[in-house]
Amino acid sequence: MPGSERPDNIDVSIVIPCHNEALGLQNLEEQLGPVLDTLRATANVELVLVDDGSSDETWERMQALAENSRLNAGPVVLKRHVFNRGLGAAMRTGFAAASGRVIVTTDSDATYRFGEIPLLLERLSPGIDVVTASPYHPAGGVDGVPAYRLVLSRGSSAIYRLLVGGHLHTYTALFRAYRCDVIRSVSFSADGFLAVAELLVNAIRAGYRVAEHPTTLHSRVAGVSKAKLARTVAAHLRFQFSVLLHRVTLRAAKVSRTAA
Repeated sequence: MPGSERPDNIDVSIVIPCHNEALGLQNLEEQLGPVLDTLRATANVELVLVDDGSSDETWERMQALAENSRLNAGPVVLKRHVFNRGLGAAMRTGFAAASGRVIVTTDSDATYRFGEIPLLLERLSPGIDVVTASPYHPAGGVDGVPAYRLVLSRGSSAIYRLLVGGHLHTYTALFRAYRCDVIRSVSFSADGFLAVAELLVNAIRAGYRVAEHPTTLHSRVAGVSKAKLARTVAAHLRFQFSVLLHRVTLRAAKVSRTAA
């Protein structure tokens, strides 16, 4: 297929996890195509699509996009899970397949507009390792997002900000740009939606420098959210407790060394 031979000098990999996104993928070519055209004018860009065990026609639509659309003007890599394993597992599969020096992750449902990918990349300046979308930044915003989602996301981000002691306002946005060193060296174990926050927190704890891209979080263009509220809340609480315990342990060890 066109674009199936992957060059060795990929500048940017765009990783998009998908689960039951047949409806959303109908809009992908129209919305993402112009962005890829712009990026590919000056850089080698590959698109990595991961089907996380969909039960609809997501896989077939992904294959059609890779074979018969403007998206395949450059390399397009398709990966598939036989069973649904969760967002975190799909992210790891996408990262393993990506070969870019910079890796962008984004939702397939355009809750963060694809047109802002170049802005993410611009903020990845020397001295910055990760750029994350931040609707909860004072200069950011939300548009039409259900209140229950905001309570979970905004509340979790506020707790992470206290635990990590950083300056970030949003920890739960998948829409990010990473230098490949971050992806290759920072591990995360969550298979579900927690993975997005876990990866960022672990990167910060590893000493990587993170910048925010204030932007607007929109409601979905098509399809329905796959987040399971109770399960996601429980996962965040367990991870937050582990981060707190780690901080307490480090502080106790520091006090002990000082006393000695």
